[in-house]
Amino acid sequence: MNRPPEAASELRRAYLFADMADQHLAALIQGMHDIHLNTGDTLFRHSQPAERFFFLRDGMVKLFRLSPEGDEKIIEIMQPGQTFAEAVMFMGTQGRYPVNAEAVSESRLYAIEQKAFLNLLRESHEASFGLLASLSRRLHMLVNQIESLTLQNATYRLVAYLLEQIPRDVKTSPEVQLTTPKGVIASRLAIQPETLSRILAKLRQRELIEVHGNHITVRNVQALRDLVHLPPQD
Repeated sequence: MNRPPEAASELRRAYLFADMADQHLAALIQGMHDIHLNTGDTLFRHSQPAERFFFLRDGMVKLFRLSPEGDEKIIEIMQPGQTFAEAVMFMGTQGRYPVNAEAVSESRLYAIEQKAFLNLLRESHEASFGLLASLSRRLHMLVNQIESLTLQNATYRLVAYLLEQIPRDVKTSPEVQLTTPKGVIASRLAIQPETLSRILAKLRQRELIEVHGNHITVRNVQALRDLVHLPPQD
């Protein structure tokens, strides 16, 4: 299937493909599948056989598990430019998705076949070592997320989330549009929705942010960074 030239630049936004050789990436692109999801559509379910992993082009997808009582716990909210379900491909034919995936908003994705990617790794040591480096960086990021969820309080987690939405080159009065529903953010950060609202109100009272619906203006970036003990940006 012929793909538009921008497909390669899209994929290179993801850690998995950022350092991949052009010829290897081109081979994967030829075998990709396009997927379109409407809000609420299911991409895959927990325990379903894992034959593909995914790159999110635009929209938003949540990964979640259900408790025995039916309560939903969001594991991750996938944003455009991210891949997910790639780790399952190393489990062989017995690999199954460990979570459910559902579109939070209308979304477009690329689906990459497990077999095609594994064949590429078998044929290229360069691709294999590049993948190991990418996965190591991803693991480091996830360890930091686990530390944040387990050791830090709710205000820390919310402020860290807001700072993650701000481009690094923006230093003053950045605007943060919370396209992710507040209830989803609360679940992702393991706090109650009412707690999320209270924290936003306190940050507003301290004149650190302004809130208008889902639109947030950060009035003092460095003050927020100070709250989570981050150094000043260069």
